[in-house]
Amino acid sequence: SGKLAESNHHKGFVPPVYDMLKEGDFFHKGGIEIIAINKKIEKLELEPNYLNALKNYQDNSARCKSDLADKKKKLRENKKARKVIREEGRLALGEDDFIVLQEKLKDESLKQQYFYKKDVKNWSEKISIYETELLVFTTIIDRLKQERKSKSFALQNRLFSEYKFLNQDGETKSLLNIFEQTVLKKPPAGAGECAAPKLLQHAFLHGLKPIALAEFWWGESPSADIKKHLNYYPACKGKCEPILNHMLSKTTLDENPLLINLGKGKEIEILHEDEDLIIINKPAELLSVPGKTIVDSVFSRMQAKYPEATGPLIVHRLDMSTSGIMLIPLNKKSYGYIQKQFIKRTIKKRYVALLDGLIKSTKGVIDLPLRLDIDDRPRQLVCHEHGKPSSTKYEVVSRLNDKTKIYFYPLTGRTHQLRVHASHPKGLNTAITGDDLYGTKSSRLHLHAESIEFEHPNTREIMKIQIKEEF
Repeated sequence: SGKLAESNHHKGFVPPVYDMLKEGDFFHKGGIEIIAINKKIEKLELEPNYLNALKNYQDNSARCKSDLADKKKKLRENKKARKVIREEGRLALGEDDFIVLQEKLKDESLKQQYFYKKDVKNWSEKISIYETELLVFTTIIDRLKQERKSKSFALQNRLFSEYKFLNQDGETKSLLNIFEQTVLKKPPAGAGECAAPKLLQHAFLHGLKPIALAEFWWGESPSADIKKHLNYYPACKGKCEPILNHMLSKTTLDENPLLINLGKGKEIEILHEDEDLIIINKPAELLSVPGKTIVDSVFSRMQAKYPEATGPLIVHRLDMSTSGIMLIPLNKKSYGYIQKQFIKRTIKKRYVALLDGLIKSTKGVIDLPLRLDIDDRPRQLVCHEHGKPSSTKYEVVSRLNDKTKIYFYPLTGRTHQLRVHASHPKGLNTAITGDDLYGTKSSRLHLHAESIEFEHPNTREIMKIQIKEEF
């Protein structure tokens, strides 16, 4: 998907749904107009007179700020000094002399405030002159920028309306029509340029009936996302899912695995139970809390099993695919006490995982900041600009049959933290076995919350619970 050598047409590849690179097309012409505006703006912003006016305004604004800050500081110091003199005079002077002193100090205060206000006015008038000189240029530049913005918006919207997608019955919808039904209400940049919509469009245009479709990544992994060479991945939710919902609306499909309750029939094992707290072993594929379409979860089952429990019940979560230990507080007091331990990071947790390969190091710490991939929820991205700090200690347990058994000690608790830190090239560069988001799908995700150590919310006893993995 995407252009190659400034062209969208190559032998053996299907064409785009709409060719925006075609010479003489509205998008091509519109792009030329926007480039011309950019050049005008660039020329104005390099004008010596503009640069001189900008420098004068910025320099004098900075001097104004510094000068008034110094004078304001002096006012505060003088006020404190007068207060000291006043208090000393109250003790040392007679009543008449103290009244004279107070009047003198008051006059000093008024005089200093007068001169400060005069300085403010003088600076304001001076800055106004430089601002007026600068405005001659910024008015033109701002008008050009607004014109560029309007043209870009109109051009983008027209482009979205030209991207028209077919389904099996020949029904057509534009990107604008498709995305007006979504939360965003408008298409994200690059929508419609991915491989799956292009292939399906070509099939429907030629009367072909798709039998199966799978997408795999070719080449090096991108810097933020985790995509491994020759690994298969589902279409992204942000850009492709709305388009494919229309394109495949008349095509008979296999049941969506995301709508199947894979936790059905799997039992929750109770490891500890008292009047304040339940400790469970969550089976793999059971949700921690209800999802959009599947209600069955640890929360719903605990709610049914302990109807008298108060408070939120769920104080921390495990991914649906992860098995292992969860703490279930049965009242608000216990919930609050355990929650504080999670916030302060005094709770010690250990996960065990099986990696799809051999890693050279035996132990270490992975620090990779994470954020949500808003175009492909719930996948996470490594992002050094907007990501939240994420740290994981690890320790290799054993290596056997091209697999590595490893302990993970999460120092933070970000979504998919262990899975991304294992898979990412700057992490261990080796996915957890069975990771269908960041690695290769298998019978299950080989990740298990094996042990937890915490302070009991009522007895204050240090509790350590451990349950062995089943892989």
